[in-house]
Amino acid sequence: MSEELKNGPVENFDWDAFEKGEVYGDKSHDELVNTYDQSLNTVKDKEVIEGTVIALNKREVVVNIGYKSDGIIPMSEFRYNPDLKVGDKVEVYIENQEDKKGQLVLSHKKARATRSWDRVNSALENDEIIKGYIKCRTKGGMIVDVFGIEAFLPGSQIDVKPIRDYDVFVGKTMEFKVVKINQEFKNVVVSHKALIEAELEQQKKEIIAKLEKGQVLEGTVKNITSYGVFIDLGGVDGLIHITDLSWGRVSHPEEVVSLDQKLNVVILDFDDEKKRIALGLKQLQPHPWDALDPNLKVGDKVKGKVVVMADYGAFIEIAPGVEGLIHVSEMSWSQHLRSAQDFMKVGDEVEAVILTLDREERKMSLGIKQLKPDPWENIETKYAVGSRHHAKVRNFTNFGVFVEIEEGVDGLIHISDLSWTKKIKHPSEFTQIGADIEVQVLEIDKENRRLSLGHKQLEENPWDVFEGIFTVDSIHEGTIIEMLDKGAVIALPYGVEGFATPKHLVKQDGTQAQLEEKLPFKVIEFNKDAKRIILSHSRIFEDEAKAEAKRENAAKKAAKKAAKADDAIVMPQVEKTTLGDIDALAALKEKLDAEKK
Repeated sequence: MSEELKNGPVENFDWDAFEKGEVYGDKSHDELVNTYDQSLNTVKDKEVIEGTVIALNKREVVVNIGYKSDGIIPMSEFRYNPDLKVGDKVEVYIENQEDKKGQLVLSHKKARATRSWDRVNSALENDEIIKGYIKCRTKGGMIVDVFGIEAFLPGSQIDVKPIRDYDVFVGKTMEFKVVKINQEFKNVVVSHKALIEAELEQQKKEIIAKLEKGQVLEGTVKNITSYGVFIDLGGVDGLIHITDLSWGRVSHPEEVVSLDQKLNVVILDFDDEKKRIALGLKQLQPHPWDALDPNLKVGDKVKGKVVVMADYGAFIEIAPGVEGLIHVSEMSWSQHLRSAQDFMKVGDEVEAVILTLDREERKMSLGIKQLKPDPWENIETKYAVGSRHHAKVRNFTNFGVFVEIEEGVDGLIHISDLSWTKKIKHPSEFTQIGADIEVQVLEIDKENRRLSLGHKQLEENPWDVFEGIFTVDSIHEGTIIEMLDKGAVIALPYGVEGFATPKHLVKQDGTQAQLEEKLPFKVIEFNKDAKRIILSHSRIFEDEAKAEAKRENAAKKAAKKAAKADDAIVMPQVEKTTLGDIDALAALKEKLDAEKK
């Protein structure tokens, strides 16, 4: 308020002029306009000057630059500075001193952009900390508004900890350091991590200097990998290997720990520079073997879960960190070579018997076949010699068939005991793997846990009957079913087979008998023990020829004898007389000799 108003009314006030709106006092209108113009800043379009924030709301910021009107700038141009308030000095770019509405048009964004490049370079040179507004995500990081320039913030430079959710940073204003500028492409790279690394580095040195083996520290789970867990010890990272997480088996560290979890760990080892720190978690717990029931002994039954499978066996965890091995040979009384996967799988709950227990070595062997009685204990009773049973074919050899009567009870059927009549070259001709076959126990070998079995013994020996049918020189119809170098196999009646050498396959016309030819054959040899019948086709007509010749010879001899008989009709009388004479003389001689004596 002017001094005149304070002290009293103005003298010589022109009330007429006041009524007309012309209140200038002693000064003229032009003088007043000139004075007003001089009180305003001299501004030019496309110029950057400083203004003062005089008002703001959610949408707009009113800035006074000392001009005849104030400028209005969208609030969006100040997103990088959420702390903006009335009275703050801001740079503005004069786009137009007066638009159609007579409004001063300003831009804070363009003002920043005009000077941004110089300020960014200055920040890099002076290692200056600057503020930036994170606008959005991009591949590998974030886009940051710095002085109106879009700078790149790599994901690895946001924080010293791995970032799992980038979206939480969008829309935030943070402090950064300019770490790289590409002058040619006008690219700027900033880092927030660099601001805290210096402080962490000092903390890290202090922590490392105090590290000792066996020391227990509190840490935070920083990262989880398939092979272990990285722990933040307060600026220093250590690794808990998966084998040091738990005394029990761990498939993946996520089964034991979770991200950001706080836990106590013990220092196991570190290198000379203490850059690699090995940590342990399980070492803070007593070893499970030490807590194992002291009364547990060989022969006791235990329950557990299958944790690892191998071809040779399965590892059973009967308590966390306490495992026993069931070898595949202890899974079944059977002696067949099988894989452990045939009996169980990971995750199965099983009951087993302790076979060996070494507390010092912390080893245990288990068995599950022991839960069942050994089938060979009473083998002589259950599978007595001569008893008949059903078995399953398990395997072939050139000399026989291996079968299983029940789990753990195996036997061999020799190839010669498969059939009474058929000549079997290989067991696959007679049966097949997996087939059921009826057997008779022939012999028991308890020591080697093997039975000698027979299949043909289920029927009477037909060779006892064949002995009376296929007698030597008997003739039978036969069909050649196989030709070999040494002869031919001939199918005879009653399902029996015989053999003929090539010389016995010659027909009467001199030609050789052929495959599938049906001919009469003569038995020339029968061997019941060897189950062998030797045949001949040629012998039939050869014997007939011999018989015919024999008959002819006999006829000739008879005829000759008859002729001799006719010639001797007189001769016998002469001979008889002569003989009579001789007899008479002899009798007379004997009489004379007697008289002399």
